[in-house]
This record gives sequence, C-alpha cells and structure tokens, in this order.
Amino acid sequence: MAAARRPDRDPNRPVYVISVAATLVSAHPRTLRIYEEEGLVCPARTPTNIRLYSEEDVRRILWIRHLTRDRGVNLAGVRTLFELEERLGTRILEALYDEGTRDGGDTAQHRRQASHPAPAQNPGPDDGSGHTTD
Repeated sequence: MAAARRPDRDPNRPVYVISVAATLVSAHPRTLRIYEEEGLVCPARTPTNIRLYSEEDVRRILWIRHLTRDRGVNLAGVRTLFELEERLGTRILEALYDEGTRDGGDTAQHRRQASHPAPAQNPGPDDGSGHTTD
C-alpha cells in the first residue's frame, strides 16, 4: 500500500539528516554536500550546524539527479534551469521530464549511441565505390 501524504505534514519542514536524505535519493552524503556548495540546494541547519533536509529539498535533489544522470545536464546547467524556472514562474523541469518520458526516457543512452555509432558492416563484394573485393 502506498503511503498517503498526511495533511498535517509540511513539505518545507526540515526533518531529514544528511544520511537519511542521501539514502532517500540513492546518493552519497558527499554528493548532497556538493549540491549545497554549488548552490543547488540549501538545507536548514540546527544550532549545532547539522544539515536538515525537507521533503521539498529531497524532491529538488531528485530533480538534480534526474537532470544530471538521465538528461546529461551538468551542475551549471541545472543551476541555470532552476534560475529560469524561478524567474519565469513556469514548470520547465516538469516539461523536460514529460518530454523525456514521452521520447522513451533514456536520452543519455541515445546520446552515447549517437556519439559512438556501431561499426559498419562489411558491405560485401560491391560497396558502391567502384572497387570490388574478392
């Protein structure tokens, strides 16, 4: 049974320490620190300086992971997309996600295949060049 979101739960309330947040997004805690250093996520801090992530932070990290791993966007590009989305007030990231799932999903795999095409098959005796092989 899928867990239903409780109506009293605030998605902006910081509740997850870095190890739990990292587990939720299948990343190493160091990755979350890098995202913070790059200005992509800004977790709350306790009085003793422990990072606390909210559900909204976790959602944002999942977007970062999707963009970098599945869409091939670097961290500077992710920052630009987040800034554009904030300035324009539109859901650019959701449109990208919808486009990616509609096109078959793994565009990074398609790019790898396009940049490293399979070797040509031996064309046989007449390859169209006027030369024949015997």
